[in-house]
Amino acid sequence: MADNITTETRSKIMRSIRSKSNLENLFCSKLWHRGLRFRRNVPSLFGKPDIAIKKYKFVVFIDSCFWHFCPRHGHFPKSNKEYWDKKIYRNVLRDYKVGNYYISKRWHVLRIWEHQIKDDLDRCVEYVIQYIEKIKEDQNAK
Repeated sequence: MADNITTETRSKIMRSIRSKSNLENLFCSKLWHRGLRFRRNVPSLFGKPDIAIKKYKFVVFIDSCFWHFCPRHGHFPKSNKEYWDKKIYRNVLRDYKVGNYYISKRWHVLRIWEHQIKDDLDRCVEYVIQYIEKIKEDQNAK
């Protein structure tokens, strides 16, 4: 099936996609109201994590089910198959490299799927809060 819109229109649509989605905004807002202080989309950190706390060497990536090929919801579009296959595989490979980078530097890395936040926002928020508390405990024990 051919694409029904022009290249210019497709480019305009793709440019309109922001680095901070409404779902990320909602998630971060809940974390902030729970007292967690962090930076968002930090350009100085490799991979530009969605949430970062340098003090605790902690980063969170909120991955879209489509762009990062979620095992539950990920799919390849049927049109322009070659382009999308390459694009999505590159994204997955970059995610792997970024995760390994932080692990090699002894940072704590969390990856949260878009559907996890949609399914149970409060549970995801609680998980991040508890994860940070565990990091704090481990640092204080040293």
